[in-house]
Amino acid sequence: MRATVIHGERDIRLEEVADPVISSGVDAVVRVVAACVCGSDLWPYRGVTETEQAHRIGHEFVGVVEAVGDRVEKVAVGDFVIAPFYVCDGTCANCLNGVSTSCLTGGWWGTDDREGGFADGGQGERVRVPLADGTLFVVPGPVDDALVPGLLTLSDVMGTGHHAAVSAGVGPGDSVVVVGDGAVGLCAVIAAKRLGATTIIAMSRHADRQELARRFGATHIVAERGDEGVEAVQALTGGIGADRVLECVGTKESMDQAIRSARPGGMVGYVGVPNGGPELPVRALFGRNVGVNGGVAPVRGYIAELLPDVLSGAIEPGAVFDLELPLAEVAEAYAAMDERRAVKVLLRP
Repeated sequence: MRATVIHGERDIRLEEVADPVISSGVDAVVRVVAACVCGSDLWPYRGVTETEQAHRIGHEFVGVVEAVGDRVEKVAVGDFVIAPFYVCDGTCANCLNGVSTSCLTGGWWGTDDREGGFADGGQGERVRVPLADGTLFVVPGPVDDALVPGLLTLSDVMGTGHHAAVSAGVGPGDSVVVVGDGAVGLCAVIAAKRLGATTIIAMSRHADRQELARRFGATHIVAERGDEGVEAVQALTGGIGADRVLECVGTKESMDQAIRSARPGGMVGYVGVPNGGPELPVRALFGRNVGVNGGVAPVRGYIAELLPDVLSGAIEPGAVFDLELPLAEVAEAYAAMDERRAVKVLLRP
């Protein structure tokens, strides 16, 4: 089969690799219907994260089950499934505590699992899925192709945006600032509106993303950054700052912007993958009673809650995909996102 391999900085290739096979009683093989490029994939693509050796890449996909191990009970051949961006069993203490990203027997796509089998990267034609019962979420069929982009967001960006909002404690009547206008930040706007926020300020300097943020529920746009950005937020929030701030980038600058945009007693929910050395200024947090909560999003646990709204059309996170390409053009998909010619690229094998 064909799958995406990263060889180094700006060196993405589609290569022939071995077909996945069932190697334990609890795994499955999924034929990928759609995958995508994530903002976090750009860190190794840009060379910010070093690629020491060529390896498979991609961690977001939906597809149809082609084979299952003899101990798989909840997933069947022919099921349409959503795969979260990690592997989990759904039964360990951490999974039951709502932190399935810290599953005691879980793992990550593109690596060997705990039993030595390979969990293929998501940007390929097929994927071997370890711990299939805990990892995969079955979508009741039949699945209309028009729903595929929205379902794909539940593998990562919609659930991650939701995690930012949940971590910050967004509720009815809140004022919310979203720092970051990538796919996660835009989905965080959806999440904030869904949870009842009435003032939603999207920090964005790009006209196309500003338009999408407004479509998703943003009531205001702030293009300024730094001190000017903080002042603009305060002008929209009675001079004190926002109740909740959702940090969806992961840099030192974005975290600083988020913390200073919160009102005294406010809360920052952060989900941006840390790059660029973000640190918490504990003294400043202490002095203003600002809280910080978040981390890697346990999206598998959010799918059941969010799926009905995607299926009904109540939310349309699939609109973050503004470019669709065949898997054969995966190198162009990375370039388009790197050059900000696309918010998020959907790949069809």
